[in-house]
Amino acid sequence: MVADDKPASTFKYSEKPVYTTSNGCPVENPEEYQRVGQNGPLLLQDFHLIDLLAHFDRERIPERVVHAKGAGAYGEFEVTHDISDITEIDMLSNVGKKTSAIARFSTVGGEKGSPDTARDPRGFSVKFYTEEGNWDWVYNNTPVFFLRDPTKFPLFIHTQKRNPQTNLKDATMFWDYLSTHQESIHQVMHLFSDRGTPYSYRHMNGYSGNTHKWTKPDGTFNYVQVHLKTDQGNKTFTNEEAGKMAAENPDWNTQDLFDSIQNKEYPSWTVCVQVLSPEQAEKFRWNIFDLTKVWPQKDVPLRPFGKLTLNKNVENYFAEIEQVAFSPSHLVPGVEPSADPVLQSRLFSYPDTHRHRLGVNYQQIPVNAPLRAFNPYHRDGAMAVNGNYGANPNYPSSYRSMTYKPVKASQQHEKWAGAAVSYLFEVTPEDFVQAKALWDVLGRTPGQQDNFISNVAGHLGAAKKDTRERTYEMFSNVDKELGASIKKATESDAPAPTSQAAGQAESRQFPQTV
Repeated sequence: MVADDKPASTFKYSEKPVYTTSNGCPVENPEEYQRVGQNGPLLLQDFHLIDLLAHFDRERIPERVVHAKGAGAYGEFEVTHDISDITEIDMLSNVGKKTSAIARFSTVGGEKGSPDTARDPRGFSVKFYTEEGNWDWVYNNTPVFFLRDPTKFPLFIHTQKRNPQTNLKDATMFWDYLSTHQESIHQVMHLFSDRGTPYSYRHMNGYSGNTHKWTKPDGTFNYVQVHLKTDQGNKTFTNEEAGKMAAENPDWNTQDLFDSIQNKEYPSWTVCVQVLSPEQAEKFRWNIFDLTKVWPQKDVPLRPFGKLTLNKNVENYFAEIEQVAFSPSHLVPGVEPSADPVLQSRLFSYPDTHRHRLGVNYQQIPVNAPLRAFNPYHRDGAMAVNGNYGANPNYPSSYRSMTYKPVKASQQHEKWAGAAVSYLFEVTPEDFVQAKALWDVLGRTPGQQDNFISNVAGHLGAAKKDTRERTYEMFSNVDKELGASIKKATESDAPAPTSQAAGQAESRQFPQTV
């Protein structure tokens, strides 16, 4: 509150609120300070100065380890098709029903100041403020990822960041990991095509990637994957265009999203779902819990059910975008996680990240607060700003009754039985089938295969020779001609290393990768 007993965020620009210290004491001039005489030392009693400096020293919170650079906006989701036969989720219950939302788009690997147009997967996250809690979609702009074993995630991300010795982006680290973990090849094919450099956040799709379960009114369930198809049309940069934009306007995607909404050119996405019954999943060619595989649409067609439209910019980036906290574990009745091992690990990792970055009460921050929540057993901790549940008992008390809403359990859940085992997916020829299919798709558009070869060669050339050789072999497993073409393009352009550091140099004339 400020001196006028009004929340500071509600003042309009036409008003003239009284400037105060953080405790509400009026200040005559915010640029004055107290000292002994005209040339003497400062006075510790000058609370305004100390207040200003101490807060300034604490303005930064830890940036996200991944997805650090991003932009977002508010919008709404509208149900467009009846899908009551496959779900009982309240948000999807009636055609025409609308739900408020906030979305955040991001690059994955770069730091907060990195260019928006880097060659990198994009995060595509949406928080829906439903009547039964917040439902988060924590998706990407690619339908697959580099790994399917959760223990590999932090190790993989380390190789895509900076070398611990040189503090430089390291092409050898990047390709050394990928060439020795070849289940990543499907995502690599996406990343090094022009799809790896979207023109804008508005011109890219979103994919759940992970498999979820939607329960039906009769208590049974289906496995699902969700797709958001851009209504603006897919549009990408070439490698050269992305690099040029990174130099000219590294915040291009951020600006494009803000300006389009400000100009009332509201971006939208048609939302579809792929559905497999448990019986269909058992007979499916691909493991439905494998994050490196898609469900081919010719086998599992898309079923439209909604429209997401972004129509309002945020008022304060830090409060509403830097502090927004998404998690795959933020679910609502009618949707459940599957046994997908990467999804299972994300259920823990995301809220744990938010508790570290934002504090244990991160769900009380306004942008994260659900429409209604009552959990008096969560008490105290930093930033307990919602009244800390007042005098309500912090245990199940006979003196404080509450309403408990029954949650319908699925009648035919998976039945798991077996010994606890240590598990690791093995790489098999099947891991290259969908990558080859994507290579063939790129061949249908003139220039796309050539761009892919050039994009890989431009980055791979900075890696050490033995790593390059392993990488040629990996691409040959997709298509022998592809491996040979990448080798030819890379070796004709690869620099001659003059020291160990030469193999650790940043990618030559190439936007930052994941």
